[in-house]
Amino acid sequence: MMENKTILLGSRPHGTPTIENFEFTQTDLSPLQEEEVLLKALYVSVDPYMRGRMSDAKSYVAPYEVGKPIMGGVVAEVIDSKNEKLQKGTVVVGNLPWQQYIVHHGKGLNSIDPNMSPLSYHLGILGMPGLTAYFGLLHIGQPKEGETVVVSGAAGAVGTVVGQIAKLKGCRVVGIAGSDDKINFLKNDLGFDEGINYKTTSNIKEAVAAACPDGVDVYFDNVGGEISDAVIFSLNKFARIAICGQISFYNNTSPATGLRVEPILLKKSAMMKGFIVSDYAEEFGKAARELASWVKEGKLQYQETVKEGFDQIPEAFLGLFSGENTGKQLVKVAEREY
Repeated sequence: MMENKTILLGSRPHGTPTIENFEFTQTDLSPLQEEEVLLKALYVSVDPYMRGRMSDAKSYVAPYEVGKPIMGGVVAEVIDSKNEKLQKGTVVVGNLPWQQYIVHHGKGLNSIDPNMSPLSYHLGILGMPGLTAYFGLLHIGQPKEGETVVVSGAAGAVGTVVGQIAKLKGCRVVGIAGSDDKINFLKNDLGFDEGINYKTTSNIKEAVAAACPDGVDVYFDNVGGEISDAVIFSLNKFARIAICGQISFYNNTSPATGLRVEPILLKKSAMMKGFIVSDYAEEFGKAARELASWVKEGKLQYQETVKEGFDQIPEAFLGLFSGENTGKQLVKVAEREY
């Protein structure tokens, strides 16, 4: 019988997760039943939203269960099948458990063409992060040519795409990230107009004002906290704020306090809206096609930080909270068989 490791949620973290919150175990594979397939994991996605699912607080998605496998985006290959629609060698993407091999009923899996783009892109720019950037910026931010767009968490999987789409729309783009290397990447490789290293900037409020002399029309918020407080002071009349993530709060053990934004939003007639990418599920197809077109035409560049080996999945996840990744954080688990 083939080795089949599984990663479980071993315990709920208090504050920042540690490796002790994960548990490795061996699982047996049951024989395939009719309509089932055997999947081999190729790439596993780790994402900040997973931190919320490790807690038992009520949210927009059910929490992970202690002692059960952690679930997330996975690109996998069908290596055995009793499902006519999913033959051996088919590559699929879906919400799957952190396992090397998975017996699956076949429902909810999306087949992908391995010849059209790198397989990993379907967990990044052509998957959830890319769609998140697309809808948050274009539907909520509604950027117009000549406006200024500020992106926090700008060097992450979502932020890198947001900034580039904003440039396609003719905007001035300012990215906020946590290292000089990331700022140089944003400006030199992705075409951002300006960047702010929040870790070495003593006054973020002044830095934002200096980088945005004409004010801020759209703010794409991936982090919350003091960075977002600083950006809000530079809002223009009728500014739009898309709240995508609040990673600065994810590991807090007590409620955060900060700026009261309501008076500023009122005076600026500004709009702030939170969203979950699934809010736009009916439009995924159109958005994915447009993103794929931009990638094919070279209008969107994409960066990945890839760790190798199934055992590296927890470490890759933990690295999200220390800013180890530039672009999308992934783990390559295996090569294709067919």
